[in-house]
Amino acid sequence: MKIIGIDLGTTNSCASIVEHGHPKVIPSSQGYLTIPSVVAFTPDDKLLVGYDAVRQSLTNPENTIQGSKRLLGRQYKDWVVQKVKQSFYYEITEGKFGEVEVLGNQRPFAVPEISALILRYIRKVAEEYLKEQDIKAVITVPAHFNDRQRSAVRKAGKIAGLEVVRIINEPTAATLAYGYKKEQSKNLVIYDLGGGTFDVTVMHVEGKVYQVLSTVGDTFLGGIDFDNRIVEYLSEKFERETKISLADNRIALQRLRIAAEEAKKELSIRKEAEIKLPFICSGPSGPLNLEYKLKREELELLTEKLVDKTLDICRSALEIAKLSPDKIDDIVLVGGQTRMPMVWEKLKALFGKSPSKGVHPDEAVAIGAAIMADIITRGETGVLLLDVVPLSIGLGLPDGRFKEIIPKNTTQPVKKKMVFTTHKDNQTSVQLKVMQGDSAWAKDNELLSKIALTGLPPKPKGEVKVEVTFSVDTEGILTVSALDKSTGKEVKTQISSREE
Repeated sequence: MKIIGIDLGTTNSCASIVEHGHPKVIPSSQGYLTIPSVVAFTPDDKLLVGYDAVRQSLTNPENTIQGSKRLLGRQYKDWVVQKVKQSFYYEITEGKFGEVEVLGNQRPFAVPEISALILRYIRKVAEEYLKEQDIKAVITVPAHFNDRQRSAVRKAGKIAGLEVVRIINEPTAATLAYGYKKEQSKNLVIYDLGGGTFDVTVMHVEGKVYQVLSTVGDTFLGGIDFDNRIVEYLSEKFERETKISLADNRIALQRLRIAAEEAKKELSIRKEAEIKLPFICSGPSGPLNLEYKLKREELELLTEKLVDKTLDICRSALEIAKLSPDKIDDIVLVGGQTRMPMVWEKLKALFGKSPSKGVHPDEAVAIGAAIMADIITRGETGVLLLDVVPLSIGLGLPDGRFKEIIPKNTTQPVKKKMVFTTHKDNQTSVQLKVMQGDSAWAKDNELLSKIALTGLPPKPKGEVKVEVTFSVDTEGILTVSALDKSTGKEVKTQISSREE
């Protein structure tokens, strides 16, 4: 039996293993160290994953599923889902429980099923490399993922035939990659700007103890949004010059999206990138080309607000951790988008020092997950990961308010109890709305689950007492129970994704 570490990313995914005491990224048989997190269904109903899926995306964009991590554990009516619908060309629909489904060749798939196809591909790569069939995994998630999103990742692993032995936060994994076995005493900022999400985590490392002081993030801020700025800029410019809109031309927009991402990467090492898309569409006089030399300064103007938003999140995380920028010993960069020179420059200005080059931004999270897998395999003791609850957890009250039970940035594992009373005479049941979020009003927070406790004794309001217990384990998985103190009757549930 082998336990591998997996970074299940929005744009790319990566797997790693510790061999002979050293972590190593697991290469595919073609030599790739990362694979695109892309799934496609061809017209003849063939399943493609990774680079094969990307290669045919130009001619089959409506059946090429990208960026699906942003949809994990979300309800269809979530504003994030509606935003994703505008960015990609596959069809996103509502399932029977209000969850998100995506269509591949007109067949509905739950989002964890799509993630499972990527995980199954990774498992196969690992089996070929390790010559081992019995493979388990430590899988990483963004620090700001809520409880339902974490459960959806665990569900995806189960569908893929992978036993998920632990889920850890991506910044925590990156810190393990940065500092494991170095016996350091440092305050770190983990700046994780990936393809689809952004997290900043302030952490104190003391030997083998990794304590998260704060974590703040945005699950809808990442490299995809930088790509979108370029696509919008060039498509609007093309329309002004030709009077032809590309808005309904899916193949043209997919070509432009791929070219925009490549230009963005090139501008991290050069001052100018040339975009050439011959025969992008047809006009009154025949085929039209889209050609443009995009300068780094233009890209920075287009995306500066996105970078500034990440810096505002950094300041919030520092404030919660009660640390000033000068008290940070090192800034660890994670995610491909951190290669952008403007990101480096603005971080250097904020913290007064250049970010660390001690970890590979594309591989650090998978390497850290593999280190955790190795710790579990060897049964090593003394390594302590003290993570935090990223969003407040509580109950929606009858008057519309949100009652916080576990505040955000509380160290986990944690258990909190609170006693509530009935609010009506002869009330024989209560329904608890378990929610997660930062708003004082329930409607603005995420509904995780509803729990019904029935058979209460009919008494005047206020006389029946219900004890509610919230428990969050080391992985951030929430269990809620409600106990009628007069009868001893109890209901308990572990919050899970609706797709189950």
